[in-house]
Amino acid sequence: MLRPEQMSKVSVTGSKDVMNAVVETAHSLNLLHVTEYDGSWEGFAPGDPVKGAEESSDRLVTVRSLESILDVDGEDAGPTRIVTDDAIEEELEAIRTRVNELDDRRSDLRQEIRDVEDQIEAIEPFVDLGIDLDLLWGYDTLQVAVGEGDRDAIERAIVDAENLRSHEVFTGDNVLGIFAQPTGDADEDALTDTLVSADFSSYEIPDAAGTPDEYKKELEHEKQQLDSKLSTVENELESEKVEAAGFLLAAEEKLSIDVQKTEAPLSFATTENAFIAEGWIPSERYTEFKGVIKEAVGERVEIEELERARFSTDGTDHVREDVPTGGTGGVEAPTPAADGGAADADARADGGNAVVMADDEPPTVQDNPGAVKPFEILVQAVNRPSYYEFDPTVILFLTFPAFFGFMIGDLGYGIIYTAIGYYLYTNFADRPAFRSMGGVTIAAGLFTALFGILYGEVFGLHLIATYFWEGLIGLSHAPIEKGLSPEGIEWARGWLVVSVLIGIFHLNVAWIFGFFEDLELHDLKHAIYENGSWLLMMNGLWVWVFSDALRPVVPEFLYTTFSSEGVLALGFSGFPAMELFTIPGVGPVTVPLLVFVIGFVLLAAGEPIEAVEFLNVLVNVLSYTRIAAVLLAKAGMAFTVNLLFFGVYVDDHGGWHFGLGGMPDAGAVAALGSGETLSYHGYEVTEIMFGGLVHGDAATILIGLLVLVLGHLLVLALGVTSAGLQAVRLEYVEFFNKFFDGGGREYEPFGYERQYTTED
Repeated sequence: MLRPEQMSKVSVTGSKDVMNAVVETAHSLNLLHVTEYDGSWEGFAPGDPVKGAEESSDRLVTVRSLESILDVDGEDAGPTRIVTDDAIEEELEAIRTRVNELDDRRSDLRQEIRDVEDQIEAIEPFVDLGIDLDLLWGYDTLQVAVGEGDRDAIERAIVDAENLRSHEVFTGDNVLGIFAQPTGDADEDALTDTLVSADFSSYEIPDAAGTPDEYKKELEHEKQQLDSKLSTVENELESEKVEAAGFLLAAEEKLSIDVQKTEAPLSFATTENAFIAEGWIPSERYTEFKGVIKEAVGERVEIEELERARFSTDGTDHVREDVPTGGTGGVEAPTPAADGGAADADARADGGNAVVMADDEPPTVQDNPGAVKPFEILVQAVNRPSYYEFDPTVILFLTFPAFFGFMIGDLGYGIIYTAIGYYLYTNFADRPAFRSMGGVTIAAGLFTALFGILYGEVFGLHLIATYFWEGLIGLSHAPIEKGLSPEGIEWARGWLVVSVLIGIFHLNVAWIFGFFEDLELHDLKHAIYENGSWLLMMNGLWVWVFSDALRPVVPEFLYTTFSSEGVLALGFSGFPAMELFTIPGVGPVTVPLLVFVIGFVLLAAGEPIEAVEFLNVLVNVLSYTRIAAVLLAKAGMAFTVNLLFFGVYVDDHGGWHFGLGGMPDAGAVAALGSGETLSYHGYEVTEIMFGGLVHGDAATILIGLLVLVLGHLLVLALGVTSAGLQAVRLEYVEFFNKFFDGGGREYEPFGYERQYTTED
């Protein structure tokens, strides 16, 4: 789980006579992540596509274009089928002709409809004006303009114009119709030019007759006819889709496979008579790969496992395992004989050193079990793990849902989150990202429900605490509390301490991962300088903080949270001071402080630039206190929603109680004197915080129900944007930064997962 699946680089060498058979067999295995030949070998060149590649590629483009026009998707596939080249040749052209003709007609009709809609929009001002359209054009001695503007300004401009004799203005609600008689020497644009100074917005007068209302109705009728024709064409296209979708999807799959196979030689190193193909496969399947190829083409190919490798962060240091089937990690490129028989020479680099087709990194296949696999999407959101480094997916699986559930901690919310996750996981099988997010949400919801039971809360109400932990189990309260009320303030302080300890543990894991990566890929010195130093500094600092050496200056709850009298009674009340000696004028030197100094010296010696960031061991850990902050914030929001609906009264110990079974008499509580209490449901009430909308009249009850539902929906949504994002931030920023680089290549084996076709 912590390492990607082990990969082996293999070489397949043979005569071109068997190249097509090797391609067919390798494609059916769907194992070989092909390495592109980089042209570095003398006498070898990239291969040429097999005959028919261009034709298959052109047909594939046609099929995908038709699928786009018909809006075909996987749900339209129908049963799997056998699709032959003859069937594609016969049916594809007929489908293309019909679909393109219908699509052209649809495009023309849509354009005509847009034009008519523009005309309808343009006639609206003339409907407002109410003058027959044939009265607005066709004059020899009058000029007409229709538009919008300030009438007074327009009339002043016309009166002041020397080339206009007289005028008349007709008005609608917002539109003006202006008729003006020009002078004998005026040009045909006299009215238009005059109106420019009056800030007049004109409309183009349609070349039509009759009333504007009649003309508008004619246009609307024309649009209805066009809509009807468009509907007919779209129905024909839909019928074509129903009939052709299964064939098109199957043809696309078949042609995609053909293109893969026919273009495969482009990645091979070839001579006139021979070829070499290299690539990566999972190491455990090498024997299977070799056996199937040999069975298909016999001894006319040579298959060799060249290496099993992990790479260092700089891509230069190789950690290779001995290859059991021959060779010790040396990578040879044999030159095959022209007749396809055994190789008679080796292609070697200068000095006889072994060479490879391309010094590429292995692709990364994350090796995680089913329950952990959905969390790969959270890792890949940052980057795909490199083949040489630890895959942190399992750590996210163990910590992210726990962080989220701890911060929300409510049975009701947890059940809803789980249901949402289940819906995503079961209804989006064809969309891996949604399915993975569903798996993550299920885990987060289950932890939210688990912590909700421990907190004794359901939708912010302490029903589980009252009826299960106190009523059935017999405890005085739930095993853990959130600490909102004055009575539970020690819990709130305790969660700050717990958050710090979570941070210390989480960061220890991160730096331990980094330590072992450096130890394996470099040496012990690198591991100590780059990771061991931080481990010493962080643990030395925080043991010092939790020791008696700082007891007089740090908050007392750091020592009391886990003491025998604390809220989490584990019997721990701090480490001893562990003083070694005292420096006059400075103070005592303790073991933890000395460990911190040793770590700092190692960091400064190995990574001087990073030494200025030594306070990260304090800052990064304190960053985890956001866990406690979000816990209290979300609890406070849920409490506020319930406070408004149910009401809350306060007892003499500072405890807060919801008015689920009613509220104490407000008048009686208000009349209490100093130090007096009112007995109610076994509590000595001192104050009513809020009476609760549910205890009012019908109107306030309805308002309260609205507040209750919308409020809890808001808390539910903000749980994702606060608890979810903060948990992700701790994983990405605090945890990943200590050891994770990413940059791995996706494993893309040469092959195809058939969905719509079958070869049987």
